[in-house]
Amino acid sequence: MKKDRSKELAYLLRHDKSYNFPESGWRTVSDLVNNHGFSRKELAEIVSTDDKGRYEFSQDKKLIRARQGHSINVNVELEIKTPPEILYHGTATRFLDSIKEKGILRMSRLYVHLSPDKITAQKVGSRHGEVIVLPINTKKMSEDGIEFRLSRNNVWLVKEVEPKYIMWEDIEWEK
Repeated sequence: MKKDRSKELAYLLRHDKSYNFPESGWRTVSDLVNNHGFSRKELAEIVSTDDKGRYEFSQDKKLIRARQGHSINVNVELEIKTPPEILYHGTATRFLDSIKEKGILRMSRLYVHLSPDKITAQKVGSRHGEVIVLPINTKKMSEDGIEFRLSRNNVWLVKEVEPKYIMWEDIEWEK
């Protein structure tokens, strides 16, 4: 049950167009308790046990927000940073043809998510089917003037990744 509630919370904090989010992306805890059946204890448990650290409370615990992954236009105070030389994107193999042609697109979200290591990228990609981890030449992207942001839970964010920045020759293809 907790997993379903976590997914419901993710939707309510990242994609719920019916809620009037302030620019900062915070949602009132009282709204989630009064209108969506969450208890304060349940919210605290989801925030504290989320393995990816996707959520955060305000200092007074009256507000809650997702740290990244939004399809609604919010500003969760992502820090502009210079990325490491290589980051990784986990995805499903069925998307490879599109990625080769168009690159990695943010689709309905505000940013493409990149991981600092292969293991994290593999976990992310495994949610979508047979996984492939794509190494990204983020050093070259940065040199080319592409802006990177870093979320508080160590997810790197960028508007898109053109195919030329994917290190195709370094992909570890399954045999």
